Amino acid sequence: MTQALVLGQRALREAWRAPDALLPTLFIPLFFLVVNVGQVAKIFPSQSTDFLHGQGYGAFQLPSSLLLAASFGTAALFLVEEIEGGYFDKLRAAPIPRSAIVLGRLFAEGAKGLVIATALVLVGLIFGITIASGPLGFVLLVLLTALWTIVFAGFMQIIALKTRSAAATNSAGLIFFPLLFLTPNFVPRHLLTRPMEIAASWNPVTYVMEALRSLILVDLDWTRILRGFGVVAVLGALMVALSVRVINNYD
Repeated sequence: MTQALVLGQRALREAWRAPDALLPTLFIPLFFLVVNVGQVAKIFPSQSTDFLHGQGYGAFQLPSSLLLAASFGTAALFLVEEIEGGYFDKLRAAPIPRSAIVLGRLFAEGAKGLVIATALVLVGLIFGITIASGPLGFVLLVLLTALWTIVFAGFMQIIALKTRSAAATNSAGLIFFPLLFLTPNFVPRHLLTRPMEIAASWNPVTYVMEALRSLILVDLDWTRILRGFGVVAVLGALMVALSVRVINNYD
């Protein structure tokens, strides 16, 4: 674990030296939030729309922006650079567990996810969004977003290790967009058409989004919250296990 933390600190310093890589992580989710609210807010006024619980439509859309920001990690691209530059081979030859190489970058991505999620939620608060579940809900909101950052970063690391290609890794990141739009992104799940409802129910991102949304719109709904944390726990464990397996079989 100590080696993983050291490598995680190195990855954070690496990100600090390239702040321009973080700008899209903040700008694009905020852009989508503003555009989606601007297009749809009049259709769902806060006073007469039950699923908004008295808040504006921005509160309903904020979880989508949080998940979008959490899926912009750069860990996999930095990993490809290390593979191409030969530094990755030096790490594999070092007397450290292979899992530490994987976990180090995931720790760094989780830390960045906490900062980015906090910034986005604070921006939402400035523009009138309320966290109905209170201070504990705020903490859980940021934590769940950061955990999803780790899940998606783990998936991207697997692609990077398998392909060793920046182009392929970049392209794989686009898989999040269909996953995002196959969720109750604009309306609750029960208002979707039947085919979309079935697709959303099979999509694990749906349960993370609904957990985030419940923390913003209602008081602590532990059924949805625990379901969201359960999804990221299972997927996170799976991504770490697959990453370690891939790196152990790396030649």
